[in-house]
Amino acid sequence: MVLSQAPLPAISHHQMLVFLLQVGLLLGVAVLLGKLATRLRMPRVVGELSAGVLLGPSVFGNALPDLRDWLLPHDTAQMHLLSAVAQLGVLLLVGITGAHIDVGLLRRKRRVIGYVSVGSVLLPLALGVGLGFVMPDSLMAPGAERGTFALFVGVAIAVSALPVIAKTLLDMDLLHRNVGQLIIGAAAVSDIVGWMLLSIVAAMATHGLHTGLVLESVAYLIAVLACTVLVARPVARKVLQYTDRSAQSDVSVAAIAVMILLSSAGTLALDMEPILGAFLCGIVISSLGVSARRSLDSMRTFVMSTLAPLFFATAGLQVDLSALARPTVLLAAVVTLLVATLAKFAGGYVGARMGRLDHGEGLAIGAGLNARGVVEIVIATVGLNLGVLTTATYTVVVLIAVVTSMMAPPFLRHATRSMPTTTAEHERQRELAGQTA
Repeated sequence: MVLSQAPLPAISHHQMLVFLLQVGLLLGVAVLLGKLATRLRMPRVVGELSAGVLLGPSVFGNALPDLRDWLLPHDTAQMHLLSAVAQLGVLLLVGITGAHIDVGLLRRKRRVIGYVSVGSVLLPLALGVGLGFVMPDSLMAPGAERGTFALFVGVAIAVSALPVIAKTLLDMDLLHRNVGQLIIGAAAVSDIVGWMLLSIVAAMATHGLHTGLVLESVAYLIAVLACTVLVARPVARKVLQYTDRSAQSDVSVAAIAVMILLSSAGTLALDMEPILGAFLCGIVISSLGVSARRSLDSMRTFVMSTLAPLFFATAGLQVDLSALARPTVLLAAVVTLLVATLAKFAGGYVGARMGRLDHGEGLAIGAGLNARGVVEIVIATVGLNLGVLTTATYTVVVLIAVVTSMMAPPFLRHATRSMPTTTAEHERQRELAGQTA
């Protein structure tokens, strides 16, 4: 017996027109402002976010409200089209971020990186959670629990942004330096801890904060990590060995995209953030050798040039700078920025000194780890979508991500200008130059 099925309703002509105009305009402005930011020696993400801010309620919405409501309407179905493409972009972006993790470096420098990581994560996390408990109720979304809100603030303050830090060190010719390698290692640990904490806190936001849920989330997390090592890694190795034998070079790229998305679906099925699955999959793929990293590089071009700018521009649409006109929000922004900057700097510096590094290296590590960029923006987006953060709080967190990313290069330049270059660093520089060529 054949059962008839009604055809799926097609996207209307108007919806498709608006969607194409949204993507084209957001991407075009994001790329232009991203290039302008790099010319001004700022991270590209600053310009890409600014595209969304300009086209959002802060500027475009005030200058041309009718046109803004037509192009970016308050229609859930219409905006979900744009959001779906942005979410695809962020999952692939986070997967590529995971590929920056140098597991070998973490092993070789585990003692110093351990001290730096503990200091640069725990101190900001503790102060951020404390700050979240004393923030006014007006900065919490209606229905959000105070404990979950405080944990979100703590996680947002505690993280670093590995992609922004890696790009900053590369642009400043510091990636080959010992201090640059230590910053990358500590940022990697910070990213790993940040995504894991975000996954647990997101589960709390969805189901409420209680002991049973925390234990369940931790158990799921342990299961995911075990599955990553025992199942995902050997399966990924087999898949890439098979695709490498294909005459079509792009098959491996497609296979990597499939694995990242299926890993994201796996953690989402466990009520954890899909971002965690994408991040762990990126680490696994990167650990499988030169061929896997080459396929990731092929994907990186499209993701970083198209999908990532579109995600950041879409994230910028949620920023409402007019909220800063309210004294409560402005005070919260200033205090949160000071706490985030000083706590991360102090934690990194103290950890470096405990690892027996000198004063200059401690200053450089504290300055380098302060860039939050991509990671904090993703965390803020998750908090807004889960109904934990208000638009005002989201604006505060995104501004901190932008400001700390802009602060990192000049502070790093000051901290490292008097450091002599060792013979080992010269050799590493030649190796990196050979890889780039």
